[in-house]
Amino acid sequence: MGIFSRMTDIINSNLNALMDKAEDPQKMIRLIIQEMEETLVEVRSSSARVIADRKTAVRRVDKMKQEVTEWQSKAELAISKGREDLARAALSEKHSVEQDLAAIVAELDHLDEQLEQLDVEIGQLQNKLTDAKAKQKAVSMRQASVQNRIKVKRQVQREALDVAFNKFEHYERRMDNIEGQLESMDLGMESKLDLQTEFDALENDDKITEELENLKKKLNTDK
Repeated sequence: MGIFSRMTDIINSNLNALMDKAEDPQKMIRLIIQEMEETLVEVRSSSARVIADRKTAVRRVDKMKQEVTEWQSKAELAISKGREDLARAALSEKHSVEQDLAAIVAELDHLDEQLEQLDVEIGQLQNKLTDAKAKQKAVSMRQASVQNRIKVKRQVQREALDVAFNKFEHYERRMDNIEGQLESMDLGMESKLDLQTEFDALENDDKITEELENLKKKLNTDK
C-alpha cells in the first residue's frame, strides 16, 4: 500500500468502529497511533521533497527566462551586423528554450497543486492523530463492554469482511478493464505523434521566419 493510499485510509477511518472490531481495543488504538505517526513522518518527508523539487523548478524557470532574453539580444545584434543566418539560429534557440520553459512552468503548477493537497491532508491527519490520542485515554473505560459486543458481532463481521473483500476484488477487476481500454487507445499513436512533430517543426520554422522579418523591420525603422 502506498503512503498516500494509507494516509487516505487513516483519514477516512472511523476510530470507534475499528476499536469495536478489535479483540484488544487498547492494542488496536496504540497500533493506529503508531501508524498515524509513522505516516505523518513519511508525508512530511514527501512534502520536503516536493518543496525541494519546486525550488529547483523555480530556479530553472528564472534561468530559462534569462536565456530567452539573451537569445533575443543575440538575434538583434546579428541583424544589426548583417548576419541574418546567425539571427535565425538565435531565434531558433530562443523558441526551443521557450518550449522548455512552458513545460517547466506546467510542472511548477503541478508541484504547487501537490503542495496544496499535501498541506490539507497533513492537517487532516494531524487532527485524526489528536483525536486518536484523546480516545486512547478513554478506551480503557469502554473495554469491558466492547469485549462483550465483539463476541456477539464476530460472526457478522467475518461475513461483512468477506463481502468487503469481494467488492474490492470486483473494483480491481473493473479498474483492470478500464486501464486495458485506455492502453488499447494508445496503440498506433506513435506514428501519429511523429507526423505531428514534423508539422510542428514546419510551423515553428514559419514563426521564426516571420519573427525574423519583423525584427529586421524594427531595426531598419530605428535607424
